[in-house]
Amino acid sequence: MQKIRKGDQVIVLTGRDKGKRGSVLRLLKDDDAVVVQGINMVKKHQKPNPMRGITGGIIEKEMPLHISNIAIYNPVRGKADRVGIKILEDRRKIRIYRSSGEPIES
Repeated sequence: MQKIRKGDQVIVLTGRDKGKRGSVLRLLKDDDAVVVQGINMVKKHQKPNPMRGITGGIIEKEMPLHISNIAIYNPVRGKADRVGIKILEDRRKIRIYRSSGEPIES
């Protein structure tokens, strides 16, 4: 079970965007990386491609962050938290906040 999922609110722990919050857009399984909305923005020079209808120019896009550099955001505490996994009596697994033991709403 993944501790970070698409749509989770996360906070950046290290790097130039330290302390910023955003939601996870996608997970890159190969690299243990995530793309967070509005975080780690870079400018990319893009060539035009008339066959695909892409105009050229300088675009801004999000680049992946390693999963170890982010943590899930706990709205009750108002800061980053660790994620644990709890097995219920009906053998389902749920994610919980480590600080309080409350389940994470997905």
